Amino acid sequence: MTTFYVTTPIYYVNGLPHIGHSYTTIAADVLSRHKRQRGQDVLFLTGTDEHGQKVLKAAQEEGKTPQEFVDGIIPRFKDVWKRLDISYDDFIRTTESRHVETVRYFLQLLYDKGELVLGDYEGLYCVPCEVFWTEKQAEGGLCPDCRRPVERIKESNYFFKLSRHQAWLLEYIKAHPDFIRPESRRNEVLSFLEENTLSDLCVSRPKSRLSWGIPLPFSPDHVTYVWFDALINYISALGFPGNRKKFDAFWPSALHLIGKDILRQHAVIWPIMLHAAGLFPPQGIFAHGWWQVGREKMSKSRGNTVNPLDVLDEFGIDVYRYFLLRDVPFGLDGVFSRDALIKRFNGDLANDLGNLVYRTLTMSEKYADGRIPVFDRDGHRSSSGSSIVEKMDGLGAAVDTALEKIDFIAALEAIWSLIGAANKYVEETKPWNLKKAGQTEALEDFLAVMFQVLRHVALEIAPFMPQTAAKISSQIEADRVAKGEPLFPRIVEEKNS
Repeated sequence: MTTFYVTTPIYYVNGLPHIGHSYTTIAADVLSRHKRQRGQDVLFLTGTDEHGQKVLKAAQEEGKTPQEFVDGIIPRFKDVWKRLDISYDDFIRTTESRHVETVRYFLQLLYDKGELVLGDYEGLYCVPCEVFWTEKQAEGGLCPDCRRPVERIKESNYFFKLSRHQAWLLEYIKAHPDFIRPESRRNEVLSFLEENTLSDLCVSRPKSRLSWGIPLPFSPDHVTYVWFDALINYISALGFPGNRKKFDAFWPSALHLIGKDILRQHAVIWPIMLHAAGLFPPQGIFAHGWWQVGREKMSKSRGNTVNPLDVLDEFGIDVYRYFLLRDVPFGLDGVFSRDALIKRFNGDLANDLGNLVYRTLTMSEKYADGRIPVFDRDGHRSSSGSSIVEKMDGLGAAVDTALEKIDFIAALEAIWSLIGAANKYVEETKPWNLKKAGQTEALEDFLAVMFQVLRHVALEIAPFMPQTAAKISSQIEADRVAKGEPLFPRIVEEKNS
């Protein structure tokens, strides 16, 4: 059986998930559901990043130990994923023993290979982002990501010799065009590697400055730098190094879905870490864009996030899932707005999909006493009907091709093309005239084709809109319809006078 391993970043626990987190996680969920549907052995991993200075500070502010603090946050994360109908297979926490053991093994492995060396470090550090910056990057003394002041620190730390492997990584990326996607992100990484010499990476913090982290196995006075710790989750969840059977089954077939702001950590540092340890890089990294409010990136540090639960309460889970993956190409930035969501709702969902389902069930009640005629692939039908059947037959392959490219819009457009064609088929066929003229055979075949369309649509939208697909299927699963309320009643908002 073919395996498919997809991951989200592990999310930092200094706040609840916002729309950006849900975007990555829903995308991974859609791919996972699709691959399971196609019979593949899927592992969908998500989780939480629980070490570092921000967590320690937040715990102290609440009068808790760091472990008590993160233990209290995790159920809230899992609740959001449950509300969003996320079908993850594993949830990794960086405070779990299975992760801690792998990180310590990995560090010892690199140390024994001479890849980690002790040295002095002086530079600029952003506490909220837990990232070191150069003078040039932190222009005006501000973090380029969160725009908060950076701190100058001087420490004795262990460093990872990234530059030793720069030439290897450059050649690897050039030889594997699909390793980093979309192409714009691949070009960004290539330009960075071609124009800069990689600096050594600080992989530790003195325990005297940061007590909340994984101790280095060869230097108990140091804890692991949070990013180095976090990246290893992708293999600690596979049981590396102890569970070779699971590790060999799913690695290196991993697809890492990430936001573009953490591209260099995943496309530069992580593959070099693996290469230095004698392991293969992941199969692919896809960096999507940011959701913005107005002209600003949405992020907790800037205080301009959209709570996904608020959107769910108003519009429902499947509407939210559909909008995020349909409105903006996955590699580009998007602007979240309630007006845009309502436009998608009334157009794609109410007028197209909802209308198709409701009118098909209604026609069965009016013209066939609620029966669902048996579909005959070789039945005699109009050219329009034959075209619909041909489009149905090609739908699965079209969705497969699109999702292999991580192109959610193309997959949904293929499904909606069939929906649109089926709605047009009703207008062209005019079943009410067939009924009036007593053309029973033609009417039966027309209805059979329409219900077959609904079955195909329900199957292919299930990864995107699992609850909607289940509702459609429940209304047509027997030989008679079980019509419910319209799936997506139009939203009509009162205009201010």
